[in-house]
Amino acid sequence: MRDRQASRDARRAREFEAFVAGAAGRLLHAATLLTAETGDDNPRAQKLLTASLAKTYASWDRLRGEDPYDCARKDLAVRFAHGTWPRLHRRRRAGGVGGGVGVLGQLSPQERLILVLRLFEGVGEEQVAALLGLPMERVRAVHTRAMGLVLHPPRGPAPAPPLRKAAST
Repeated sequence: MRDRQASRDARRAREFEAFVAGAAGRLLHAATLLTAETGDDNPRAQKLLTASLAKTYASWDRLRGEDPYDCARKDLAVRFAHGTWPRLHRRRRAGGVGGGVGVLGQLSPQERLILVLRLFEGVGEEQVAALLGLPMERVRAVHTRAMGLVLHPPRGPAPAPPLRKAAST
C-alpha cells in the first residue's frame, strides 16, 4: 500500500515538473506583464506565479482532464485582480502612481489584466467576462480603451517656452 502511494506521489511530482518546465516561462511573462515590472526585476510577478503554481499543484489530482495551464492562468488572473485592484485604486486615489514601467504601467490594473488576457493569452471576451465577473460590454469597453492607450499613449506636458530677455531702455 505504501509503495503504491509513493509511486503515485512520484508520478504526480514528475507530471507537475514537466508542466512547470513547459509553462512557467510563459506564465511568468504574463505575470510580469500584469504587474508591469521589468523582466529582470519582477518580485511581485514571481510571487503571483509561485502562489498560482502552488494552488495548481495542490489540485493536480482533481484536474481530471482540465488543462493545468488554463487553471494556473485563471488563478494568476484572479490573484492579480483581488490583490492588486484594491491596493492600486487606493494608491491612485491618494495621488500615487499606477504602478509599473513602460506603456503597461500607465494602464489601470483592470485595463492591464483584460489586455494581457485578451492579447497575450488569447482568451476570448466571453471567458474574460466570466472569469472577472464583468459584463461582456464592460470587458469590450475596457479592452478598447486600453488598446487606445497602448497604441496612442498620452504625451507628457509641453516644454516650457524659452525665456525672453528683458528689453533694455
